[in-house]
Amino acid sequence: MAAKIKFGTSGWRAIIADEFTFANVRLATEAIGRYVRRRNSSPALLVGYDTRFASEHFGREVARVLSSQNIRVRLCSQAVPTPGVAFTIMHGKLDGAINITASHNPGEYNGLKFSTPDGAPALPDVTSEIEKEIVELQQSNWEFRAKPNDSLVESVDIGPAYLRDLATKVDLKKIREANISLAYDALHGSGGGYLDGLLRQENIPVMVLHTNRDVYFGGHHPEPADEQLGELKIVMKKNWLKLGLATDGDADRFGILDEGGEFIYPNELISMLFDYLIESRGWPGGAARSLATTHLIDRVAKLHKREVLETPVGFKFIGEYIKEGRIVIGGEESAGLSIRGHVPEKDGILACLLIAEMLASRGKSLKTQLKDLFSKVGALYNRRLNVKLDPAISARVKQKIASDVHEFYGRRVVEQNRVDGLKLLFNDGSWVLMRPSGTEPVVRFYAESTSQADLDKLLEYGRKWITEA
Repeated sequence: MAAKIKFGTSGWRAIIADEFTFANVRLATEAIGRYVRRRNSSPALLVGYDTRFASEHFGREVARVLSSQNIRVRLCSQAVPTPGVAFTIMHGKLDGAINITASHNPGEYNGLKFSTPDGAPALPDVTSEIEKEIVELQQSNWEFRAKPNDSLVESVDIGPAYLRDLATKVDLKKIREANISLAYDALHGSGGGYLDGLLRQENIPVMVLHTNRDVYFGGHHPEPADEQLGELKIVMKKNWLKLGLATDGDADRFGILDEGGEFIYPNELISMLFDYLIESRGWPGGAARSLATTHLIDRVAKLHKREVLETPVGFKFIGEYIKEGRIVIGGEESAGLSIRGHVPEKDGILACLLIAEMLASRGKSLKTQLKDLFSKVGALYNRRLNVKLDPAISARVKQKIASDVHEFYGRRVVEQNRVDGLKLLFNDGSWVLMRPSGTEPVVRFYAESTSQADLDKLLEYGRKWITEA
């Protein structure tokens, strides 16, 4: 039976040598090439890849298939950050990009992501057309037999131009003069050599971890979450560092440790940066956030009389508002953000640099800055649980999410939001959200409350609600 190649919240991901095979990558590429050629008879596409097992070989195979379709290809000469791919599409006025990456997924996964000429991840109307094309190719028993045209493939290094652009969007002088002691953990991903390279170029000292390639990612997920940053914490404590920065497998997500190695959650950092960017840049516009992201952003918006735009989960939806120039910042609780005038794609490298700038500018620890923000707008605490799915739980959860819920953990539901999963809002300002992941076999359960104690209770009740009949 043919593999079902389906594009989730951020491209198609599958286990290497199971469904993520050269044959399936060729198939997906052929479909994308046909989609692109229907829109432009002489297109040019960028092909990028991350540091995963065989990513560069998959990237070369993508280039071969595209060149056989008479598509000009710019093939990256080394592993690249996803935001660098987005920048290069826009900067080079290309017709899009295919990027071989599974982002923060475990090492056994790889993936393929298609970005459109605006630099943004392809929206559902585009990916559904590509999926339809794939099914038609499968039904006709398509195999790659066309002759590649090597003369259409050009090797490119996209790093220098992308980093030059970043340097115009962050006050690196402020970071340098503040003399912050910092470390960067690339988690063996494609941010290595880019973020630390720019800091060194600007004479900003930085200790680096895991910038070498390791397709097993040191036995961890390449996700800059609290539980994956143990080594960075040790380095920070040992050297009394003020700031720890981390990026995921393709450097589109960020992770931040405050002095003492304390993890600061992306929800909190996005809210703090929104406040800081209004204050330091004076830009017009509001914020866009996914419905899974903290309402602390809404409180900052209210403080500054700005609008908040809520989207389904998936940065592609936030990217639309970046393109329109309507917002100061767009963010997702899963550690993705971009800003006005930048790419309509998550950028973990930019996020790390902006947080370093905020720390340098305000001269206070991030924890202190968060307390300052809470004193202005009130405290809100938000966390996420991942509940692994087996078939029995999966069927039951789908049923529960589809049903009407009027009460949850003894509190009355004042609004049900079904834009993406089921979000229940309560009259005390707290809320919960249940939604199946678009990239992994898990149900994500999000909760937010005005106290940490109540949040813990909501999370515990939520786990039981999902797993128990």
